This record gives sequence, structure tokens and C-alpha cells, in this order.
Amino acid sequence: MCNLYSMSKGQQAIRELAGAMRDTTGNLPMLPGIFPDYAAPIVRTGADGVRELVMARWGMPSPAFALQGKKVDRGVTNVRNTASPHWRRWLVPAARCLVPFTSFSEPGLNAEGKSEPVWFALDESRPLAFFAGIWTGWTSTRKVSEGEVSCDLYAFLTTEPNAEVGPVHPKAMPVILTEAQDLETWLAAPWPEASLVQRPLPDGSLRIVARGAKLDGNVDARLNRPAP
Repeated sequence: MCNLYSMSKGQQAIRELAGAMRDTTGNLPMLPGIFPDYAAPIVRTGADGVRELVMARWGMPSPAFALQGKKVDRGVTNVRNTASPHWRRWLVPAARCLVPFTSFSEPGLNAEGKSEPVWFALDESRPLAFFAGIWTGWTSTRKVSEGEVSCDLYAFLTTEPNAEVGPVHPKAMPVILTEAQDLETWLAAPWPEASLVQRPLPDGSLRIVARGAKLDGNVDARLNRPAP
């Protein structure tokens, strides 16, 4: 399960690669460590049909059975079973999104057998790419201290791991989109066609670029904050 990623490219690069015509993110900082429930950028199709870059909180609404006896819904960050009735409502084009990233982390083990983040990217320069995501507007209690809030939420799809991720995390990896056609397919195609992007990135496409650090990149951690 991927519960940590980074995004170090500017919003202009995101808009250009994803074809976003509207940007409501303000002055978007570099994000060296995006954790569950943090606010981060996504690209989606707005209600008026315009593709837009907006902020949302990481973690889609949890299934009802997972909330029994709980006062808060911390959200689901990764979605694997797209056949589940809980997720099917958000597989239509209007609820799909692109999640920009430059590296992502999976939990691995160091030489002493202790858990450590292992960071993957397309190469050492950490080019911009996207996770295949879904989003929704939702009202829930994310934190007791915060109370009930209405906000936009997102998660991204996972699939079986490729040759690089498998030895570190054999259960899954994020669905990563690097080709312009795949971006368009995910945002706009009917589900039978869009569902085909839920596949591993080809073997040899990723590199391990860092180990052990909770943040990736030489960036002031004060710039990366959870949602208020």
C-alpha cells in the first residue's frame, strides 16, 4: 500500500502535461512528503467540462462496514477492487482524476530488518507522472478535533507490482500513467476502455532513488503540511 509520495514539480508543468485549463491551487509549494489526509493537487474535469487543477484531501470515503463503531473516517488512500459496489459509483469519467507525483514510497526493510521508506521514481531526475485517481465531494468527520467537514477527497488505483516494486512490496503498486493517450483515456473514456489502464508500469520503468527518509527531495519540510 502506497501511503506516501512526493510532488516536486511546479503547477505550470502539471497543467501543461495534463492539459488543465483552469488552476485554483494558488501558490502551490513543492511537496516532499504527502501523507494520508494531506491536501495535494489533482487534475479533474470540472462541472462545466473544463479540465482543472485543484486541491483535495487524500483518502476517499471508507466503506460502511469499515466505519462500524468508529467516530471518524480517516479515508481510503488506495483502491484495488474496482468491482466493489462501494467504488463503482466513482468510476465514471466525472469522478476520475489524475494525481501528479514525482516519486512514491513503499515500506521496505533495511539491513537491520527494520522498516524504512523506499522511494521509487521514473529516474533520478524524478520526472512528473500521474497516478490514476478518483475523487468526490464528501461530508464526514476526518478528525475528532476538526469535527464534521465538507471537502473534496481523492485516492488512486493500485495493481500488481512490477519487477522493481515487487521485491520491496509484493502486494501492490500504484497505477501510474506516463503516456498522453493514457491520461486522456483515464479522464474521458467509458469504463470498459478506461479500466485497461489498471495495470503495472512495464518492468524497467522505475528506479529506487532513495531509502530511509520520510521526505524525498531537498525541500524545507515546513512547506509540506497536513490539511488544516
